[in-house]
Amino acid sequence: MSLAGRKILYLVSEDWYFCSHRLALGIAAREAGAEVVVATRVSEHREPIERAGLRVVPIGIARSGRNPFTDFRTIRQIIALYRQERPDLVHHVALKPILYGGYAAWRAAVPAVVNAVAGMGFMFISSGPFARTARPFIRQAQCILMNRENTKTILQNPDDLALYTETFGVARERIDVIPGAGVDIDRFAFTPEPPGPPVAVCVSRMLRDKGIFELVEATRRLHQKGVGLRVRLVGPADDNPASIPREKLAEWHREGVVEVVGPSEDITGEYARAHIAVLPSYREGLPKSLLEAAACGRPMVATDVPGCREACIEGETGLLVAARSIDPLAEALERLAHNAELRRKYGANARRRAEQIFAEKIINAKTLALYGQLMTG
Repeated sequence: MSLAGRKILYLVSEDWYFCSHRLALGIAAREAGAEVVVATRVSEHREPIERAGLRVVPIGIARSGRNPFTDFRTIRQIIALYRQERPDLVHHVALKPILYGGYAAWRAAVPAVVNAVAGMGFMFISSGPFARTARPFIRQAQCILMNRENTKTILQNPDDLALYTETFGVARERIDVIPGAGVDIDRFAFTPEPPGPPVAVCVSRMLRDKGIFELVEATRRLHQKGVGLRVRLVGPADDNPASIPREKLAEWHREGVVEVVGPSEDITGEYARAHIAVLPSYREGLPKSLLEAAACGRPMVATDVPGCREACIEGETGLLVAARSIDPLAEALERLAHNAELRRKYGANARRRAEQIFAEKIINAKTLALYGQLMTG
């Protein structure tokens, strides 16, 4: 797929998120001949993006902000950016960039738009008053923007496809299903499980809707039964409304029920030192952490919800439990902790699926083909 002479602009809330989820795609677009621009809030990851040959444009987009005046200024900034850069295609990642960027693309007459829904997130999981009030308006806005001419929305799983077509009213021909952001199967290489007592690792942002409270309570019950399973929580607490207070994380760590690691740059090492990957999330798009675990050959315990069940196949690559459950989660962890042969079987199957379905090269090729379709259609 040649993109020679084209300009692709990515709108992403955070530079760290672009690095972890879309940098390889941006590099693939550049290698296909495109000029690539990344518009994002810049914190500490500008240098690796620019080192990859992509141009960074700082933009003040707050992923979790609720100030309408700030958001209005952000939308005006995006419109001005699109008019100045005049991209051939913009690729919006996650809800706020989709909404603000979609409106800006209409106002600036951008020729082609790709919207990547990374997951339903806080606004569609929360039962709080703000989320309940905002949801109908967000659904309607997405429907209008996603049904525009020369616009495609990328969804990551069949459940979201049904939701967007049957409930949100987005036309089926405006949607492509591409499973996740891909995983680097060379970097996340298969490693045999380490010796010693079993370790389960949860690589995730520390959010309530990732099922962290349930995981901690399940681990506490296992310890009370005398099950020698260590559980490590690896990932940041951030400004998401569902974020778990740092004081609570510190309390769990002091108690010794789980090991609270915090953010880590060595996720491959975390999986190499673990026997099981666990993610008891309430809903996902397609969790990159489970794809990375699969590439490393780790069996999984996950919830039977959209996104997770595409990565964790019951009885093949891991065990699925009901969302928000505690005892079934504890039982699944205990089962894998006590059965090394089952762990090896599930881990080998997971690695094979990562190679055949979720590898970055496969996912990026599908996405670049979509770009070409929009820019020549």
